[in-house]
Amino acid sequence: MLYVIYAEDNKDSLEKRLTVRAAHLARLQILKDEDRLVVAGPMPIADSEETGHAGFSGSVIIAEFASLDDAQMWANDDPYVAAGIYQTVTVRPFKRVF
Repeated sequence: MLYVIYAEDNKDSLEKRLTVRAAHLARLQILKDEDRLVVAGPMPIADSEETGHAGFSGSVIIAEFASLDDAQMWANDDPYVAAGIYQTVTVRPFKRVF
């Protein structure tokens, strides 16, 4: 089943985000290698391809997990959670239509 992980950043978290980005991306790469990742990426604060120093308001990940509990555990173990970057993380089932 697919799940959407919607995370909102704490204010002014860009610098902290950059320090743990490699570990965050490594976990996403595992999902991709297992062909379980549909999409993942940050939500820029600025309405521009170049985010500059504005940073991000959060992230969205849509991926396949065995259950909602598994998706929630995976999300809770994210390095951005441990580093205090994410203010909130919401995990919900997702039904792909297109």
